[in-house]
Amino acid sequence: MRDRAWLIIHSDESLDEAQRALFEDAVNRRALREPLQYITGEQEFWGLNFSVTPDVLIPRPETELVVEAALKIIRKGGRQVTIVDLCVGSGCIAVSLAKETDAARIFATDKSNRALAVARENARKHDVSDRIRFLEGDLFGPLAELNLQGMVDIIVSNPPYVRSGDLPALQPEVRDFEPGLALIAGPKGTEIQQRIIGTAPEFLKKHGALIMEMGQGQSDALIRMVNDTNRYEMPEIMKDLAGIERVIVTRKK
Repeated sequence: MRDRAWLIIHSDESLDEAQRALFEDAVNRRALREPLQYITGEQEFWGLNFSVTPDVLIPRPETELVVEAALKIIRKGGRQVTIVDLCVGSGCIAVSLAKETDAARIFATDKSNRALAVARENARKHDVSDRIRFLEGDLFGPLAELNLQGMVDIIVSNPPYVRSGDLPALQPEVRDFEPGLALIAGPKGTEIQQRIIGTAPEFLKKHGALIMEMGQGQSDALIRMVNDTNRYEMPEIMKDLAGIERVIVTRKK
């Protein structure tokens, strides 16, 4: 893989047959709407280069809001923190947080062992494998025997939040190539978030934070879910650069 600067400097060079075949294959794959990130095998996130495969969602800029919110809490606290990343996928959130602070112990879970393999690769690539423990299983399930109840400072997550009925209307790049397990939550789109909101207080310390990405138009439903538990403080909603309500942040009472 060559960057733009290299291509400009070597613009007068010709491709050999192997290079030409590789280029033509990439063009043909993109013409079929396969995402460029799966073709190149990489995507930038939080200033870091992440490996990506069709087993994980492609990291997106709006998810950086989750990292931003978590770092704000970490830096204000000024002490070692325990973080749980649910639905870790490529590892972009967990790895970015580990790179930004040495004072974090991170547990990351995912149902997909293939996704966890990608996340582990990214942790190795960025030299943070020693501070992230990857666990296979559904949401909080793998944490049950780790005695983390009431011990977690921050729970972060970019969970599935697409309604199953909305799948046909998604862009082909998303609908046909990104993993459905990481996209589709159920008929309402908020099923996974509701499970996280309901269980997170069991693991959070007092005033521990839940930081979770959400889909467009879901903020009112999630605020109701948070308030209905009577276990959280009033949530804060963060908007992305397009002005879309994208992340919910709340703390355990």
